[in-house]
Amino acid sequence: MKEAIDRARKVLKDWKGDSYTFGEDVLEVTGNYVRRYGGKVTLAVTELGQAWIEQPLERVKASLKAKGVIFETVNGARPNAPREDVYRISLQVARFKSEVIVALGGGSTIDAAKAAAVLNTYSPEEVRTILGAGIGDADSIEPYFGSDTVTRMKEKTGREVMPVVAVQTAASSGAHLTKYSNITDPVNGQKKLIVDEAIVPPAAVFDYKITIDSPISLTLDGALDGIAHAWETFMGAKGSSYEKVKEVAQLCIQLLVYGLQRVKKDAKDLEGRTALGLGTDLGGYSIMIGGTSGPHLGSFSLIDILTHGRACALLNPYYTVLFAPVIQEQLRVVGAIFKEAGYIKGEMRNLSGRDLGLAVARGMIAFAKDMNFPTTLKEAGATRAHIERMLTAAKNPQLKTKLQNMPTPMDPEKGDVDRLMRPVLEAAFTGNLSLIP
Repeated sequence: MKEAIDRARKVLKDWKGDSYTFGEDVLEVTGNYVRRYGGKVTLAVTELGQAWIEQPLERVKASLKAKGVIFETVNGARPNAPREDVYRISLQVARFKSEVIVALGGGSTIDAAKAAAVLNTYSPEEVRTILGAGIGDADSIEPYFGSDTVTRMKEKTGREVMPVVAVQTAASSGAHLTKYSNITDPVNGQKKLIVDEAIVPPAAVFDYKITIDSPISLTLDGALDGIAHAWETFMGAKGSSYEKVKEVAQLCIQLLVYGLQRVKKDAKDLEGRTALGLGTDLGGYSIMIGGTSGPHLGSFSLIDILTHGRACALLNPYYTVLFAPVIQEQLRVVGAIFKEAGYIKGEMRNLSGRDLGLAVARGMIAFAKDMNFPTTLKEAGATRAHIERMLTAAKNPQLKTKLQNMPTPMDPEKGDVDRLMRPVLEAAFTGNLSLIP
């Protein structure tokens, strides 16, 4: 596994260069990054006041003070980045007249910081003029959901988004490296997504040693989210990007399966934690050169019963069977990983088509069971109302990229969501793989 770890470090370095510092005992570089962009900072911190965050927080504060940075510390976002937390952070940034946001936390706090930075960059009048937003939405985050809306604002105004220096604390979403911001409307329990190169943090730090104290449930959720990033992107990979996606996804899934097995035995296993950090970072890389699809789309409607990582992990085996005929090489690559890890018992060499998809899907399910995760929606506490919510969300134009990223894209106007997605979700609800078209 040392070879895979060394290879992952090189791949990340080649990708991000000197804009990303990762490894062990690296928090002290935060101040150096911040000073590139300004000297007055809002420091948004996940779970502010909790014991586990105190040591990394003090190290980040010391690095800011050493560079003469003035900062105000505020609470970060709750899980799933509720919309109200975005507005609260945005207001605090505006009041302090910050030049930079430092987000110290996991994906939710970093996603909220990205969104708050956008709100503090462009005026409601500009949003009305450029994006055509109504007067009731122009000062909200709503007009930015979808793809490339922030880039439109940047190009028309000539102003870059306020910089966010992302200091990651959890091996999970890769939010510190990516163009995505997931924001939740807590009223209807639905996540929405901003997808835009303009919101990629210009600098990021991840000290993998911090994750040693992470709760095992958070560790498992984050790693499974990383696997979903890689697998969904790999399933949909085509054309000139295919080989690069294959390299990154294969390495990502290999590291995450290995890391989870080690950390399950010993939560403080540093090699396992490093594998998880590198693996989830590669998951972030995957979704920058490709994109997630059905399982991620479905997870946005399950936030009231499942964490994001668990929801994606639960749905992925079922979509794997649906797309099996057109992802044969991908199935052989990831199937070999799960077989080597002990989750696929039979021989796969003579399998093809749907049979190969079923074998890999069952290996994924065995892996989830080994991690004590639910493997059906019903077991997870879902109702049929959740299925209808997922189907409705799939028809929302703001989320159409998830349908387009599928190995065979779905078109809601042609009835694909009801014809193909509905039976997949029914299979995920019951665990009956034979329901899948």
